[in-house]
Amino acid sequence: MGRLVLRLIINTFALWLTTLILTGHVDIRSYGEKGDTVAFVVTLVLVALLFGVVNGIVGGIVRVVAFPLYVLTLGLISFIVNGLLLLLVAWISGLLGFGLTVENFGWGILGALVLGIIAWLIGILLRPFTGSTRRR
Repeated sequence: MGRLVLRLIINTFALWLTTLILTGHVDIRSYGEKGDTVAFVVTLVLVALLFGVVNGIVGGIVRVVAFPLYVLTLGLISFIVNGLLLLLVAWISGLLGFGLTVENFGWGILGALVLGIIAWLIGILLRPFTGSTRRR
């Protein structure tokens, strides 16, 4: 349970940094009043949770079905799949009335790439503190 919460915190922070880097193209639309920090943080956590669920369920199914394309393109199709998953999260959160906004498909791909790199770097930085090193 602790790892799940830690991954959620890492993804939330990575999502926030991604929206700062790609301001105007990938943004968070909070459900509260403008300037309400608590509403903004809750929105970030909900979007990160939604992204984790979509990535785990829909992403898993797409990756299994598209396995031949992954092999054929040497994994480059993953950029498109991750961009589409980010757009799906933006669409779902838009239906809920708050959340992620992505300008277009190209920014979705770039946003997913930046989000993945930042989450990976944060995970590497926190690895000594979480005790998640693998021992043989």
